[in-house]
Amino acid sequence: MKLEELAQELEESVEELIQKGNGKAGMVLVVGCSTSEILGNRIGTGGSQKLAHALYSVVRKVTRKHKMILAAQCCEHLNRALVVEQKAMEKFGWQQVTVRPVEHAGGAWATEAYNQLSKPVVVEEIRADLGLDIGQTLIGMHLKRVAVPVRLTRKNLGEAVMTAAYTRPPLIGGARAVYPDKKLR
Repeated sequence: MKLEELAQELEESVEELIQKGNGKAGMVLVVGCSTSEILGNRIGTGGSQKLAHALYSVVRKVTRKHKMILAAQCCEHLNRALVVEQKAMEKFGWQQVTVRPVEHAGGAWATEAYNQLSKPVVVEEIRADLGLDIGQTLIGMHLKRVAVPVRLTRKNLGEAVMTAAYTRPPLIGGARAVYPDKKLR
């Protein structure tokens, strides 16, 4: 599959996630992406900086359009830390860690995020409102507590499985509780 086709498919999937997850300005979207898996290789064994560049650029464009905050998850070699803009870290009080992702320690996706952001920092953990996992990168640890699966129209990007979710506040109170929003039930 051509680079432009993959970028277009990812753009459509991110837009669909934002729409289905009721994404709003100021929300945080975490994306983990294995370019190795997209290309049909085992995660961490055959990534592509060129592919990461194209895909990160399109996701950044979409999140900017919606005025959302994008967090790019690193691979397990950096304990799945996240690359974000410094101002997002300061706004949310996230804990900065000292590392710079590179292709083989952090992954092509996180490296590209670090290269494209104006003031990149790496943080230890976050609690995101929406998440997209491309290639089974295990972003769940960075979602708010109640994650709701989103069934995207497209199940794969290239050869990688895509899994998406939005989050909602926990429902409390049991059978007699009244909830203000029917969508939450």
